[in-house]
Amino acid sequence: MAQLSERVRRRSRPREGWAGWLYSAPALLIFSVFIIGPTAYTLYISTFHWNTLNPSMSSFIGADNYKQLFQSSSPDFLTSAGNSLYYCAAMVIGGTAISLALALLLQRGGRLLSATRVAVFAPHATPIVATSLAWVWLFNPQFGLIDMVLKDLHLPASQFLFSSTWAMPSVIVYSLWHEIGFTVVLFLGGLAVVSGELSEAARMDGAGPWQEFWYVTWPQLRPVTLFSVVITSITSLQAFTQFYEMSRGGPAYATTTLSYLLYQEAFVLFDTGYGAALAVVLFVVTAAFTLLQRRLGDRLAADL
Repeated sequence: MAQLSERVRRRSRPREGWAGWLYSAPALLIFSVFIIGPTAYTLYISTFHWNTLNPSMSSFIGADNYKQLFQSSSPDFLTSAGNSLYYCAAMVIGGTAISLALALLLQRGGRLLSATRVAVFAPHATPIVATSLAWVWLFNPQFGLIDMVLKDLHLPASQFLFSSTWAMPSVIVYSLWHEIGFTVVLFLGGLAVVSGELSEAARMDGAGPWQEFWYVTWPQLRPVTLFSVVITSITSLQAFTQFYEMSRGGPAYATTTLSYLLYQEAFVLFDTGYGAALAVVLFVVTAAFTLLQRRLGDRLAADL
C-alpha cells in the first residue's frame, strides 16, 4: 500500500508542475517581453557606441561607457548618484515616519476620520504631471501662495526651485505630499491586525503611550514597515517626472538624479550607449537595495 501511494505521488508531481507552468505561461510571456527582453537589450546597447539613426553603424566599445561614468562632468555620475541617495533617504525616512504618525491618528473610525483618510490618499491618485505643475506655481518666489504666507508671517522668503540649496527639499516636500497617501493606507492595514490584547495588557502593566507603541505596536508593524521601505526606495530611485516638471535637474544640477541624467544623456544628447549604461547601474542599485532590505526583513521575521 505504501509503495502504491509513493508511485501515485511521483506520477502526480510532474503533472502538477506542468500545470503550474501552463497556468503561469501568459504572465511569464508578458514579463519576458516587457521586462526581461528590454533589460537584456539595454545591457547589450551599453557595450556599444550606439548610432541611434543607424544601429548597424554602431561600434562595440566594451566597458568604455561604464568607465565614462567616473570620467564625465557637468554633471558627473557621482553627483547624480548622491542626489538620488539624498532624495531616496528623505523619502524613506520622512515618508515612513509621517505615514506611520498619520496612520496612528487615523486608525479610529468615524465619519470625520474616514473623510480625512480619503483626503490623505487623494494626492496619490492624482497625476504627477498636473500636481507638480501646480506646485511649481505654489513655489513661485514672486507670487506663489507659499511666498505670500511667509510674507504674512514676517518670515524670510526663499527662491525655492530657483535655489540650489532649496530646490531638492522643495521637490521632496511635493513628493511626500503626493506619495504618503499610499503608505498611510499600508500602515492602516497593519494597525487593523495589531493585537489589541497585547496593547491592553501593556496598559494594565502601567505602560505609557510611547512604551506601548515602541514595545507592542511597533514590533508587530515591522513587516509592513519593511514593505513600505522597499516600495518607497524603488519608486524614489526611479523618480523622474517631478524633477522634469519642477526643476529640469537644476539649478546647477542640484536636482539631477540618476534617472534624470539617464534621460538627459539618452534622449536629449542622444548618447544612447552611455544612457544604457546609466540604466544598468540604476537597475543594479535598485536590485541591491531590494535584496538588502529583504535580508533585513528575513532577520526581523526570525526575531519575531
